[in-house]
Amino acid sequence: MTIGKRLWTIIIIKLFILFFILRLFFFPNFLKSRYHSEGDRGDYVGKELLDRTK
Repeated sequence: MTIGKRLWTIIIIKLFILFFILRLFFFPNFLKSRYHSEGDRGDYVGKELLDRTK
């Protein structure tokens, strides 16, 4: 029983590191740093989606 609990603890710690810690350093919020309003972000995303499909 204790081995299973230890393994689940290690898995949860690894998931925390992957999804929360690494996201902060390697995946910054590009749109918030570049565009300040919600409309500008939406226009940029729409333009990029349409341009990349061509």
